[in-house]
Amino acid sequence: MSPIEPHPALDEPPMLCVSIHDVAPATWEECARLARAMRAAADIRLTWLVVPRYHDREGDERNGLDERAMRAGLDAALARGDELALHGYTHLDTAPRSSGLRQRFLRGVYTRREGEFAALDADEARERIALGLEWFRQRDWPVAGFVPPAWLLGEASWKVMPEFAFSYVTTLTRFHLLRQGRSVFAPSLVYTARNAGGRLLSPIAVGLAARCMANGPLMRLSLHPPDVRHPRLIRHAQGLVERTLATREAVTKAECARRLLALAPASAVTSR
Repeated sequence: MSPIEPHPALDEPPMLCVSIHDVAPATWEECARLARAMRAAADIRLTWLVVPRYHDREGDERNGLDERAMRAGLDAALARGDELALHGYTHLDTAPRSSGLRQRFLRGVYTRREGEFAALDADEARERIALGLEWFRQRDWPVAGFVPPAWLLGEASWKVMPEFAFSYVTTLTRFHLLRQGRSVFAPSLVYTARNAGGRLLSPIAVGLAARCMANGPLMRLSLHPPDVRHPRLIRHAQGLVERTLATREAVTKAECARRLLALAPASAVTSR
């Protein structure tokens, strides 16, 4: 996709998108705590990245209770202006293992086999997206965007994206306007909560990256359920949001897609 560059004449202020990943019945309590923590810092609109069959836990004994709590919470989120996006279907990479070192690292070590759409063939990718959209439809939830688990989207999955009515797709470093074939460079700011080194160093990396993105039209902060278990990470995220809102407006990803269209006219797809 061809890039969109910042436009000095844009009437809208630069944007901040805060998203909560891996939203599912099994993670709902932590996701709801993340939302409360962010709103304790500022009354902002959030984008919730929902996984219909997270880790294939639909048959868990508690799933019914957790599903009802999640539905009530997400219905309330929609009523206050938040957005729900489709975040894969199971959040599990079940495709055959790759022989290439890079793919083996990305899929097996970096993502711990959670990059669901990293290596699917087109038919399987199409089926999972269709199942996810039907799951949203059954709950009367609108969906404008798709975010692949672990931000990994293989070539076959990319090819089927235009078959669906998504207005945007986000990867780790770019926000893609799917219908227009354009994208903006906006690396996601993300914490590493799963080990002590990551918890120590990722806030530093997030702060440095935020400063590097200070002049861009969009800044993205991505939060995951394990983040809420570590007060230091949450305090850092709250402080980042508070500081960023001095110069940016917090919007959902769907609103961000609408505003990015004003930065440049639509054009033919060239490269992602």
